[in-house]
Amino acid sequence: MRTVEQAHKAVLATAKELLRRGLVEGTSGNISARQTDGTIVCTPSSVDYQAMVLQDLVVVDTEGKVISCADDRSPTSELALHLACYRAFEDIGSVIHAHPVWATMFACSHQPLEACVDEFTMYVGGDVRCAEYAMSGSAEVGTNAVAALQDRGAALLANHGMVAIGPSPAKVLHIVALVERTAQIAWGARALGGVVPIPAKASDDFVGVYQLMRSL
Repeated sequence: MRTVEQAHKAVLATAKELLRRGLVEGTSGNISARQTDGTIVCTPSSVDYQAMVLQDLVVVDTEGKVISCADDRSPTSELALHLACYRAFEDIGSVIHAHPVWATMFACSHQPLEACVDEFTMYVGGDVRCAEYAMSGSAEVGTNAVAALQDRGAALLANHGMVAIGPSPAKVLHIVALVERTAQIAWGARALGGVVPIPAKASDDFVGVYQLMRSL
């Protein structure tokens, strides 16, 4: 089971970096990390990232029961999404759900995002699939996301945003940023006449790199 040292600090620092990079807005999106005791620390519901402090973070068990939180705080409304990912993938230590503009455009059109840049497959595993639609906050969001995340580091959430998984908040943040950057590149490539696929042999090699990096 993959866990994160100093998970509270890592989650808070990543939350603020997501806001700084424009990958979330206001209180949208959410971040979590698996602690060494198996519990999950996550961002709270309805707290602006800019004002968020360590004491605002919420700790839950693997069933979603709150273990510790400030008196007026509750876990993110997308907790079911995070818990579904941790249950399905024991090799991950962090989950980020975000609403970056370009990636969400693909999610709203229910189109997968092509792995059209060399480094993309090395960090994400291949094309980013779009999960089936489910209402925000529902258990189905997690179920559908897990199906789309098989052998991948990210998935689009139909009409919603994206989710990314990996060993730590910092590394998952890199995946989120890479997906957003690639979505913008793919959009431009389509406007120029279409994305030209990476040769199959190179793509297969990049998948091997991803599988190795994910296990480290």
